[in-house]
Amino acid sequence: INGVQLFVGLGVLFIGTLVAGLVFGNSFVAPAINTAVPEGTPAIWPLLFVTIACGAISGFHGAVASGTTSKQLDKEPDARFVGYFGAVGEGLLALGAIIATTAGISSVARWEEIYSAFNDGGVNAFVEGGGNIIEMGLGLPQSLSATVLATMAVLFAATTMDTGVRLLRFVFQEAAEVIGFKLNNIVATLVTLILCMALVFSQGVDGSGGLTIWPLFGTTNQLLASLTLIIVSIMLIRKRRNYFVALVPLVLVFIAAFWAAIIQLGTFWNGGEDTNWLLLVLDIIIVIATVWVGIEGTAAMRRAANEPPEQEDADVTDHLTGRVPMVK
Repeated sequence: INGVQLFVGLGVLFIGTLVAGLVFGNSFVAPAINTAVPEGTPAIWPLLFVTIACGAISGFHGAVASGTTSKQLDKEPDARFVGYFGAVGEGLLALGAIIATTAGISSVARWEEIYSAFNDGGVNAFVEGGGNIIEMGLGLPQSLSATVLATMAVLFAATTMDTGVRLLRFVFQEAAEVIGFKLNNIVATLVTLILCMALVFSQGVDGSGGLTIWPLFGTTNQLLASLTLIIVSIMLIRKRRNYFVALVPLVLVFIAAFWAAIIQLGTFWNGGEDTNWLLLVLDIIIVIATVWVGIEGTAAMRRAANEPPEQEDADVTDHLTGRVPMVK
């Protein structure tokens, strides 16, 4: 149901954009290059590329594909439609967000006012800009249009949270198996919920603790994407297929994300009395783990290249051609 609502919301936003642009000549108010940035704004490198990659190559999506999406496919070729269509859908959402936060703002002065309030933009700018576009293009009241966009944002967050909690349960169960014991679904779910709720309310009953580790999301998401691409590269090397389709984005994403993690580490370290020790310790762990995974991944790719090519059996070939269901 939430997925259908998101598609309806996107449809309304894009139809409003087309009408507003073609009929009323609505245009971008945001400057092509903004030099009057708020104090404390991160440098364009690597933040811009981490931001783009969060949608284009997302580690969270790699985890979702392995733990959830793969279980919803009847035949392996179905993954193409699901994967590509999902990527197109997220691309449309990204495009809609850019249009809403640039062309949707009523004036340059208003845009600069929103942008100068560094911590007050984000979803609020999307809701305001998208509401203005829908009002101009479709004639819906701005308050109703803004409600539609706000509902989209809430639904997107809710479905993401639901998926994230489900994946974390998988992680706990798989980690338990590695060290020699088994967690059933109920126990793993309880552990997941207790830890998440402890983080959410760690800063008070307002739930602001859930945003404590948010500054690490961009870099950790892209480092997880790098890990996903390492696995894909190894698989392609073993099958003697074109592995550059995974290796090239792997190098780009890894460099940008690791660079961002180092920059953040320096920021946390120089925080003085305001140092957030939780973020500092977590970032140190992330940097160490990243170096470790990078070394292990490089070694695994070398081993895969020196080993005999992996042969596909008849069952796998049937799955690839769609003649045999993945689940019998």
